[in-house]
Amino acid sequence: MAYFAAILHMIDTEKNKEVLPRHIQYLDELDAQGKIFARGPFLDESGGLVVYVADSFEEAHALAVKDPHVVEGSRNLELREWKILVKS
Repeated sequence: MAYFAAILHMIDTEKNKEVLPRHIQYLDELDAQGKIFARGPFLDESGGLVVYVADSFEEAHALAVKDPHVVEGSRNLELREWKILVKS
């Protein structure tokens, strides 16, 4: 398993408010499947971050592009593989 950081840059704040419940429901479903490591909004309201757990970039991308914020155009997706560094 690998980790993939989906940065969801805000495009439309009004549409964001409308889409937010569907976004949360979508992530809740993925979280229940063990596909989410972490998630949350940026405090400056510029968007948010979802860290997906997936076997490949392609799998993470397939999950990320189905996020209602991406589908409905309230946020723009930037997806990168993320390496967790653990302190020893």
